[in-house]
Amino acid sequence: MLHRLRQAGLYWPTVISALGALVLVGLGTWQLERKAWKEGLIATIAARAGAPPVPIADAEARARRGDDVAYLHVVASGHFQHREERYLYAPGPSGPGWHVYTPLALPGRRLLWVNRGFVPDARKAPETRAAGLLAGEVSVSGLLRLPTRGLFQPDNAPTANLWYWPDIAAMSASAGLVGTNLPFILEADRLPEAPGGLPRGGATPLAPPNRHLEYALTWFALALTLIIVYLARAATRLREVPPAAC
Repeated sequence: MLHRLRQAGLYWPTVISALGALVLVGLGTWQLERKAWKEGLIATIAARAGAPPVPIADAEARARRGDDVAYLHVVASGHFQHREERYLYAPGPSGPGWHVYTPLALPGRRLLWVNRGFVPDARKAPETRAAGLLAGEVSVSGLLRLPTRGLFQPDNAPTANLWYWPDIAAMSASAGLVGTNLPFILEADRLPEAPGGLPRGGATPLAPPNRHLEYALTWFALALTLIIVYLARAATRLREVPPAAC
């Protein structure tokens, strides 16, 4: 059979097609694994977002033990330092906007960066939303997020106060803040009674996109197409090679 494939000029097409099909099936299988992971993540987010908030100190203790604290619903009390707001670019369907990140000074010179939520570009300046600049000690509830940088996200521009991902250390350094940074971000809950309505909390997507089944089916379909095309081509070539020539 190997000799016949060579005679028909199908040896390398067979090898390449077989490897290609294996790669495509592998990618489809990987997407099914990602689908299971994403479903577990969505279930975790739903469970934690719906649970009563725990004190931030509990979350810190869990983090020190190495426990997973992502999306944990917490409450923290401290003083907002509104003059040090940092703005993360957040374009949306209605136009450009920003997520307002504000340091919350906690007891013991600890700093917790809070994503207070979204503001449209026209309301970026703090003086345009003065009612939302809460003074005195405040309690803020929300979900903890671990700051990460996406593969295609641009570099931050700290001197221009332009951020594409929440780099905790860089944000604190650019603001001249002194204290111990907590290693996570608190994304504030969306509260209907928020003074002035801005920033608009609830920035955490509670149902991240889960299109992995679609992706898996696409990879499997490509593998099947490759196999069909190869078999059709191979059948034609083999018919062109007389058995006696082998």
